[in-house]
Amino acid sequence: MREVTEIGELEAVNRLYGTIWRPDPSSPPVPLDFLRALAKAGNYVTGAFDGPRLVGACVGFFGPPASEAMHSHIAGVSAAAHGRSVGFALKLHQRAWAMTRGVSEIAWTFDPLVSRNAYFNLAKLAAGATEYLTDFYGGMHDGINGYDDTDRLLVRWSLHTPEVAAACAGTVRPCDAESERRRGAVVVLACSDDGLPVPGVPDGDMLLVAVPPDITSLRAAEPERGRLWRTALREVLTAAMADGLHIAGFDKSGWYVLKRDTTEGQHA
Repeated sequence: MREVTEIGELEAVNRLYGTIWRPDPSSPPVPLDFLRALAKAGNYVTGAFDGPRLVGACVGFFGPPASEAMHSHIAGVSAAAHGRSVGFALKLHQRAWAMTRGVSEIAWTFDPLVSRNAYFNLAKLAAGATEYLTDFYGGMHDGINGYDDTDRLLVRWSLHTPEVAAACAGTVRPCDAESERRRGAVVVLACSDDGLPVPGVPDGDMLLVAVPPDITSLRAAEPERGRLWRTALREVLTAAMADGLHIAGFDKSGWYVLKRDTTEGQHA
C-alpha cells in the first residue's frame, strides 16, 4: 500500500476503475486530471500493488472541518485480486493515514442493495449508517449501476472508537437476523422464492429488511426487477429511519437489522 502521485500510476488508477465500473468512455469514475489535482493538493490517493501491478485503489478528500473529517469517494479492487482482503487492507491504510493527519472521522456512501458492500461496511469495518440518499449521483449508466437510480447509504467511520479499533483488528461486528427474529423482530421486506421483494408491515422497534443476493447480476439480466428492489428498499429504509429507527447491523445472509433509537442522536 502506498500513495500514488505520479502521472503514470495515476493513469493506472484511472484504467483500473474503468475495468471495474465499465463506464461510458466519456465519463470515467474519476477523471485523470481530477486525480492529479487531488494528489497534488495532499488528499488521499493510494494504490494496492502486487509487485509492480496495481490491484486496488482508494481516493478520498478532506471535508469540513478540513482538519478532522474526510470523505472517501471511491475504492475498487481488481477482479484478479478478489478474495485477498485487498479492500480491507486499503481501508486499514486509509484509517492509519487519516489518523496521523488528525482526522477523526471518514464518511463514504455505498449502494444499500449491494449485500457484500453492506456486510463489508457495517459488519467488517463497523461503520455506522446515518442517512439514506435518494438518487444521490443521478444517472451513472455504467456496468455496475446500469440505468438504475443511484440511491446510497451514507456511513460514518469514527476512527478512534473501540468498536472500529476492534473491527480493524479483525473482529466482525456481530449481527444475527434469525436470533433477532426469535426475539420479536418484524420482517418488513423479504425476498420471495422467485427473487421478488415482498413488503411487510413496518410495525415494531426492531425490523428486518432483506436485500437480493446479487443485485448487480439482477440489474444486468432483469433491470425491471432491479428497479422493483430499489423502490421497495428505498420506501422501507427511508420510512423506518424517519420514524426513529437506525441501522444496527447487517447479517451476511442478506438482512439489515434496524432498531429504534433510545437516546437522541444515537447511531450504531
